[in-house]
Amino acid sequence: MTHLLLVAAGGAVGAAGRHLVSGSALKLLGPGFPHGTLIVNVVGSFLMGLLVAWLALRATHAGTNLRLFLATGVLGGFTTFSAFSLDVVLLWERGQIEKALLYAVISVAISVTALVAGLALGRNLF
Repeated sequence: MTHLLLVAAGGAVGAAGRHLVSGSALKLLGPGFPHGTLIVNVVGSFLMGLLVAWLALRATHAGTNLRLFLATGVLGGFTTFSAFSLDVVLLWERGQIEKALLYAVISVAISVTALVAGLALGRNLF
């Protein structure tokens, strides 16, 4: 139960951060391009890289709780793209380059297709 609470608390922090960044980007840069989403995806991925390196090299026994709160919770709430990016890099670093590329292409293509399908279904239903 403690792990679930750590993830939930971190998720709230991350989602609030995403909302603030997206709102600020919209005000500063305008609505013509999804600047806010791009910013949180890139920043979240960068922070995931820093966090994973720090956890692997410096964290002690508290690493599991920190990982759950910061990686799964905060960064997962800020952007799930950071978790996707980590999965791709881990596959790549394990020497599974083809699998990493396939995962990246399939994830983006199928996710966008699924969104289009859900949008079309929703428009027909509602």
